[in-house]
Amino acid sequence: MRRICLIIASICVLCAMMYALEYVESSSGLQNPQLEAGRTEVELVDINADGNIDIISIGDHGSPYINTQEHGIMVWFGDGSGSWDVYQNGNFGYGGIAAGDLNNDGFMDVGYGMHHNYSGSDLGDSILEAALGDGTGQSWVPWDDGISTGNPSQWGMFCTDFADVNNDGLLDLGANSFGAGDGVHIFVNNGDGTWNQCFGFLGGNSTMDFCFGDVNADGNADFVVAHEYGTVYLGDGAGNFANADGNLPSGSWIGRKGPSLGDIDDDGDQDIAYCNSDGGVEVWTWQGNDTWTSASGSLPSTGSYDVTQLYDMNIDGHMDVVAFGSGTTQVWLGNGAGNWISDAVFTTPAPGDFGAFRVGGDADHNGYPDIALVAEEGDAWSAINNLRFFRETSVTESLFIFAVYPRGGEVFKPGSVRFIQWTCAVPAGELAWINLELSTSGAAGPWTAINDSVPDNGRYQYSVPAGINSNDCWIRYTAATPTDTVTCISAAAFTISDGTGVETGALYITNETSVISVTPSVSNTCFSIQISITGQGLKRIVIYDRKGNFIRELLAVHGSGKFVVPWNRRDDSGHYVPAGTYFVKIVGGENTSAAKFVVVE
Repeated sequence: MRRICLIIASICVLCAMMYALEYVESSSGLQNPQLEAGRTEVELVDINADGNIDIISIGDHGSPYINTQEHGIMVWFGDGSGSWDVYQNGNFGYGGIAAGDLNNDGFMDVGYGMHHNYSGSDLGDSILEAALGDGTGQSWVPWDDGISTGNPSQWGMFCTDFADVNNDGLLDLGANSFGAGDGVHIFVNNGDGTWNQCFGFLGGNSTMDFCFGDVNADGNADFVVAHEYGTVYLGDGAGNFANADGNLPSGSWIGRKGPSLGDIDDDGDQDIAYCNSDGGVEVWTWQGNDTWTSASGSLPSTGSYDVTQLYDMNIDGHMDVVAFGSGTTQVWLGNGAGNWISDAVFTTPAPGDFGAFRVGGDADHNGYPDIALVAEEGDAWSAINNLRFFRETSVTESLFIFAVYPRGGEVFKPGSVRFIQWTCAVPAGELAWINLELSTSGAAGPWTAINDSVPDNGRYQYSVPAGINSNDCWIRYTAATPTDTVTCISAAAFTISDGTGVETGALYITNETSVISVTPSVSNTCFSIQISITGQGLKRIVIYDRKGNFIRELLAVHGSGKFVVPWNRRDDSGHYVPAGTYFVKIVGGENTSAAKFVVVE
């Protein structure tokens, strides 16, 4: 039986908006090995491709074998219901970790930064490394020649992440230093086990946090980092990065703790959340040109929070904020317009000092993201870290699938690597497999297969095809069990383009008589440009500012036609343009008409 689940998805979204999130602890097996103290990093990822979320880490201060049995790369394998079984390999630890397929062989690999590089072998003898997996999550081969921070002190690296920073189809490595001294470093993956540093610096203090994203929606990897020398860095697609803190409030590394990225206002770019120096939670949306606007609204300006995560927790299509600190986890639901409603709250034993925090994996396949954390518990003389996992409690009654990323408005570069994400609710006792398809011509298709059936683990590493240049791209997600099949598509169109010009999936207009017009004539977000073109030859639809400066080419057309072309207020570099008067003009052939419109804040 096959069902199209657009109506079902709408019902699920309505239920999510009405349903108060609740979480129950599911930490069976996470007490082995007992942790010790200090910071660490955990990731929620299906490391052995069995369809169930696992937890991976290289541990806290007790790794390797310091008052504990922690050591090396630790994988707590999930059983799909919230129970865990650990496997450890290596003689090193105390740091951060990332997971992805580094050599495109279909197996999950890891990268990690650490303070305790105590190993006597190549696996674990440097403060920043990468290693290949064999698909089991239990065996690792060093793959890190050329990775070196260049700092003789070698104090340590920590939180680590993967992204394709030069759009060559290979995941690259980035990391933040452990505390102070070793700085921030980005290394390009050559695909043969060797790496070259493309960006980095030494010195400065940090609170260790680091993650990649795409802040300005230009298709190039950016990153945010909790570091004294700056927080937001924009990439150029060639491995170079420039600071873009702009008008974010000052506060250095202690004023922007626990940063995370996510699309708060549903416009395709990624915005930032962090904890300020007063323990409050702040959200700022990207406006282009290194400019940010506060969207913190009713979020607490003070408190005891240390770290944030941005994720759609109630699967309503809008990003939510989750924060943790002093033993308290809080979820605020967002509506895409900067408004926040306090929802789920739960606590762990005092003092609750932050060790690690991660949101996003669905351990029990009920369709709702779950939460993992590490926090210190006990009195001042015997406090130790504990790893805990909390799953959302709703019960699945029927199969459904929900598109998480891309959400709409994003830009993917042809030939690059990106991650497609979804969440899927599967009735108890059943297993689902996921098929992904791409349309470059609109939400109606036609559709081209991205993959064969893959396990329902919420994330697929996507090698973006070369030769595509369209702003009308969509992903279709199909979940199948032995008894049912459901389908959904992306919430809105995204772009696959190398930046040389984008073909539009334009709508043909049958009754449009004007040569060119813009609706609305005044807006702060998106404009609809109606075009009627006659004659032969090449015509270009181009936007200029009032001084005649080129802003963006929207469309190139041979011959005649009538079209509607959307413009999302971005220039050719993906930046938002400032408020002001703009003109859209048909250039070429016998068409010289132009229309004026106004961008406001």
